[in-house]
Amino acid sequence: MVTAETYPNIVFDWRSETAEHAPESAPKMALDIKQALFQLLPGACPSRTATKISKITVVGVGNVGMACAQTILTQNLADELALVDVDPEKLRGEMLDLQHAAAFLPRAKIIANTDYKVSEGSDICIVSAGARQRDGESRLALVQRNVAVFKSIIPQLVKYSPAAILLIISNPVDALTYVAWKLSGFPSNRVFGSGTNLDSSRFRGLLADRLDVSAHNVHGYVIGEHGDSSVPVWSTLNIGGVPIIEFLKSMGIPYSQSTLDELHKMVIGGAYEVIKLKGYTSWAIGYSVASLVKSLLRDQRCIHPVSVCAKGFHGIKDEVYLSLPAQLGYTGVMGVLNLPLTDEEREKLQQSAKTLAEVQAELDI
Repeated sequence: MVTAETYPNIVFDWRSETAEHAPESAPKMALDIKQALFQLLPGACPSRTATKISKITVVGVGNVGMACAQTILTQNLADELALVDVDPEKLRGEMLDLQHAAAFLPRAKIIANTDYKVSEGSDICIVSAGARQRDGESRLALVQRNVAVFKSIIPQLVKYSPAAILLIISNPVDALTYVAWKLSGFPSNRVFGSGTNLDSSRFRGLLADRLDVSAHNVHGYVIGEHGDSSVPVWSTLNIGGVPIIEFLKSMGIPYSQSTLDELHKMVIGGAYEVIKLKGYTSWAIGYSVASLVKSLLRDQRCIHPVSVCAKGFHGIKDEVYLSLPAQLGYTGVMGVLNLPLTDEEREKLQQSAKTLAEVQAELDI
């Protein structure tokens, strides 16, 4: 067997020798950059030993919940998938439908029950259940109804999976992630929402389509509320490493704030357009959630804009949940990226936080 002792110049673990790094060495610089880039969240340990069996629970087997379940299965992210819902017939039907695809999917145990005991021992609990917005209903009224729903869900998940990570995708996701955090008693690093992960994908996809490049080479974030007050971070947007705003300026290519605002409105309107055409959104959020699950279970340390407790970041003083670029690993949210913002972007983010804080202040939790 080849080991570090056999060929010491081939295998080098610089992390294990941090105390011996010279002040001007490359490993020392890498550690300094890492510490400056991310602000760790309380409870986010550097590492956690992975178990051999990964179990995921999805609460709510509507269009969104089942899109998440299906995508998780096809991407081989769970050894065991548990489904929970209040409708026993639909629940059993969805379970059987997935089980019948066993010959075409990676091997996984698929179970379902209205009793939350089926979720016992989950690594990740995904909550997609919740009341839908009625015609003319305010967002606050919708949140209040969903608080009652969450009061019946979150304590049960905590009871059977006290070490789980809670991933909230029910809307309005920021307020409900805050509710889940308060009801669970979990540290904030183990409760987060899907937030603007999908908004950022729409943002990148829209620009990729306009510029005729792959969305994988468009790097940019939409942060803040998953909603109308979201903030596109134009200042750090880059295409293949080229900062796009600085590039436009250096090349003398004219652009206006109204053009940027128009693109942002297209991102916000993306979900409304899908809902208008097919009645709901499902596949994109399913892929979005699968990307988050993969980062968590495989400890990939990928950076995703997700809804986290934002107090203390970018001058936010309220204990509010909104989306910021966060590093995800096996213990949940490892840290939040210290993303440089312009004064205008920071002001918009703070206003987004105030909007959400006003909603949270009215909640009965």
